[in-house]
Amino acid sequence: ELTIGGIVPWRERVKHVRRMGVVFGQRTTLWWDLPVIETMELLRHIYKISERQYRRNMDMFADLLGLSEFLNIPVRSLSLGQRMRADLAAAFLHDPEIVFLDEPTIGLDVLAKERIRQFIATINSEKKTTVILTTHDLGDVAKLCRRVMMIDRGKVLFDGALAELVSRFGGERRLIVDFAEEYDDLSIAGARIVAKEGRKVTYAFHSNGNGVAPLIENLSRNYKWADISLQDPDVETTIRHIYEQWEGDHSSEYC
Repeated sequence: ELTIGGIVPWRERVKHVRRMGVVFGQRTTLWWDLPVIETMELLRHIYKISERQYRRNMDMFADLLGLSEFLNIPVRSLSLGQRMRADLAAAFLHDPEIVFLDEPTIGLDVLAKERIRQFIATINSEKKTTVILTTHDLGDVAKLCRRVMMIDRGKVLFDGALAELVSRFGGERRLIVDFAEEYDDLSIAGARIVAKEGRKVTYAFHSNGNGVAPLIENLSRNYKWADISLQDPDVETTIRHIYEQWEGDHSSEYC
């Protein structure tokens, strides 16, 4: 039997709905012809939000989302970024315990995406609201998610911590070394050279649980270097590797 927050949705529908919020990236839940402020007032009465709670949340939304810039503008006249911010405010207005966000940054420019991501992160941190996010934007995943579930054709490929996902499936890490002197042979055990530009060399390696320390010790024994930096696999590369591996292993199932 499916429960959400300890409630069976179909048995206690009203109680269930009051404890959740929903945002659809491609479809607004706002009243199209009303100014944003009137939509918020309507929601205050629908959810029986106290005046104090309402004012506190509206002040927070004004600060985090810049909501006061367009409160008196009809929803139909808002830009996509403004409408998305208003939809988020509406979803979080009644302090829900869980919020479902479906593609909340779809079609937005870089600045609008960053503002919305920061808002979601702040609300999650300060109010401990559970956020379930569905997205194809891996920037959302990298900046917001601690737990990730990957689904392909109805099958769960991975369910766990984002850090574990990158660690297990991210492939090779990169070690970028800026050498202090010229050397004829810069090869080191446990790594391979993938790029070289002047004295700057990029090595690729699998940590295999040993970390980067053995490589740096090897470098320090044999060479003089000016700077070293470490580059972990990014989320996009990691997820691409997983899907490529999955499709290769199961290609015959979809022919």
